[in-house]
Amino acid sequence: MLGKGVVGGGGGTKAPKPSFVSYVRPEEIHTNEKEVTEKEVTLHLLPGEQLLCEASTVLKYVQEDSCQRGIYGKLVCTDFKIAFLGDDESALDNDETQFKNKVIGENDITLHCVDQIYGVFDEKKKPLFGQLKKYPEKLIIHCKDLRVFHFGLRYTKEEEVKRIVSGIIHHTQAPKLLKRLFLFSYATAAQNNTATDPKNHTVMFDTLKDWCWELERTKGNVKYKAVSVNEGYKVSDRLPAYFVVPTPLPEEDVRCFQGRGIPIWCWSCHNGCALLKMSALPKEQDDGLLQIQKSFLDGIYKTVHRPPYEIVKTEDLSSNFLSLQDIQTAYSKFKQLFLIDNSTEFWDTDIKWFSLLESSSWLDIIRRCLKKAIEITECLEAQNMNVLLLEENASDLCCLLSSLVQVMMDPHCRTRVGFQSLVQKEWIMGGHCFLDRCNHLRQSDKEEHQRQLSLPLTQSKSSPKRGFFREETDHLIKNLLGKRISKLINSSDELQDNFREFYESWHSKPTDYHGLLLPHIEGPEIKVWAQRYLRWIPEAQILGGGRVATMSKLLEMMEEVEHLQEKIDERHHSQGALPAEAPSLLRSSARLSSLFPFALLQRHSSKPVLPTSGWKALGDEDDLAKREDEFVDLGDV
Repeated sequence: MLGKGVVGGGGGTKAPKPSFVSYVRPEEIHTNEKEVTEKEVTLHLLPGEQLLCEASTVLKYVQEDSCQRGIYGKLVCTDFKIAFLGDDESALDNDETQFKNKVIGENDITLHCVDQIYGVFDEKKKPLFGQLKKYPEKLIIHCKDLRVFHFGLRYTKEEEVKRIVSGIIHHTQAPKLLKRLFLFSYATAAQNNTATDPKNHTVMFDTLKDWCWELERTKGNVKYKAVSVNEGYKVSDRLPAYFVVPTPLPEEDVRCFQGRGIPIWCWSCHNGCALLKMSALPKEQDDGLLQIQKSFLDGIYKTVHRPPYEIVKTEDLSSNFLSLQDIQTAYSKFKQLFLIDNSTEFWDTDIKWFSLLESSSWLDIIRRCLKKAIEITECLEAQNMNVLLLEENASDLCCLLSSLVQVMMDPHCRTRVGFQSLVQKEWIMGGHCFLDRCNHLRQSDKEEHQRQLSLPLTQSKSSPKRGFFREETDHLIKNLLGKRISKLINSSDELQDNFREFYESWHSKPTDYHGLLLPHIEGPEIKVWAQRYLRWIPEAQILGGGRVATMSKLLEMMEEVEHLQEKIDERHHSQGALPAEAPSLLRSSARLSSLFPFALLQRHSSKPVLPTSGWKALGDEDDLAKREDEFVDLGDV
């Protein structure tokens, strides 16, 4: 309890200064005056999941420096996940109306999702690995899905701190054997799915029957056949045990180069065109071997070019598209924008939000992938052409583009069961190297984004500077600074005539959600998914949306009302009325703040409808729109 100063007795004399100084921070008073009590919360374990270690009286911090508040609970580590069991968990569990993940909860972190672990020692943050001589008072976990967790261990028993910290470090960073992964324990313990109708359960594509069912569903069984030449993986361990090839193709050709150079079926369009993929033949220096490969490929192309097969367009992804190194580098830069430990760092980063986001090139990569998928869709849908995706191993970008195309064109793939089956077909059976790409076995001490050895040796190409947000901020800058600045804005890349006609024609019609769906790919449309990535503001953690969703809807209604008001003002103006007032900043902002809509709740004002840097400038000037062009730093906008 805080002490009180002693007041002197003589009249007119100054009261002496307090003789007692409290060394207890205000946020700790509640902890000292009231004993911390923990409710018993049930830990939900999956079949085969085992509890490894736990610690009580752990404080999960609200991610805000100025308060140091949080929820007390139990931190546990299993062979599948790290879980925090707070006092409010039981209330959420009893809410039948809430949608929730049945595998992991809001405060769960799967072991494979842990990106980096830090400990705080005397207010200094240090990365944790190996055996520790001293244990931290605070644990910070950065996740691969861009979440950041802060756990206070100050009031946890010393033995429990050692046990939980050592357990988490060991089970997330130590090298593992393949058979020790949790998926094997789960597969053994989980009950078998007894469903037999492929329409109602995930198709695993591990039998010939599954592939035949998919061929029949897509009407591809007229021109293509399922083969079992790789049963038992006796030809290649890169290929699934069963897959689909053109009907005239002899199965003996699959054995020639271990499945390389063979067009493998992915999906058939309603008009009979198909999406195919092919892994490149090994590079040979010997002229004789090169001639054999050439003759082999000539035979393959003759097979797929003759009737009843349509014309084939080849997309060489290894040389004419993004390199995996480009994607890794961009994602590493993008990730750093969100793995933030304190609000001061958050606001400092937000000052140059657009320029930092643009320099990562991540959104431009997203746009290029979507654009390439739409180009493939246009060939299949409008030009009645087969498309053959060519890649070194046909297991990275082929998986990505094939999946995007099927989600756009096939409504079945947009259902829960259909999407799960799509992932199983294109990524699992498609041979994507999850162990290498995600480093599940922790065979390297370096982080995944620093490991280039596991990537194919594709020549890295530096992407041209496209000025992504020059296009995105076009509308915003014009409203603030006038149309004179528009000549400084770079326009988007010119699209091919056929592609643009197909793209614009589809977007000009009413959307049929049971048919073809095309995403927008213009600069302003490619945005960061705020509720997924911008998790710093506490309100963003509300299960089901809460005030965040309400505020977002209110702001949309306000924009609509202001838009209608502007139209009314324009009509009055055309009838001789006085010019309408300039539209408010809320509606004129083409790009909301990087915090939207969360900052509005945190600051309890309408400031962050502009980027933070723009608002700070508005605080210093009466009207930013009246400022001259030369005083504006476009890099910060």
